[in-house]
Amino acid sequence: MTGVLDLAVYGYAGLFLASFLASTVLPFGSEALLLLLINKGFDPISVVMVASVGNYCGACTTYYIGLVGRKDLVEKYLSIPQQRLDNAEKWFTKYGVYSLLFTWVPVIGDAITAMGGVMKLDFKTFSVLVFLGKLMRYAAVACMALGLLS
Repeated sequence: MTGVLDLAVYGYAGLFLASFLASTVLPFGSEALLLLLINKGFDPISVVMVASVGNYCGACTTYYIGLVGRKDLVEKYLSIPQQRLDNAEKWFTKYGVYSLLFTWVPVIGDAITAMGGVMKLDFKTFSVLVFLGKLMRYAAVACMALGLLS
């Protein structure tokens, strides 16, 4: 927990960085920092927006790498195994672009994001769906922290 507490001293900037990193292939989470900042009295709406934007920006980075790379390069440089990429492709086949709403899901989310780039999905569509998914996730975490969801 020391790492989360260290980032907490940076407030919104620390949350943005944590959220950005959490949306890349690095094993990093941002929910604990979001909760910590809310508990320290930071504005919940601002916290949710900063986390959502940071997480969206990290997803855009992964999308771009997928867009300019090939599946084998995505696997090699993003450390996303071929099996996860194959699963992400199945999600796209089954659920279409709406699978982008679930890029926040651990394990498969990064692969879905990269696959969006590999499949050359329209960036506007990508942006709207990915941001909405991230926003809904962080809003739900904040609402649970505030006791609004039981």
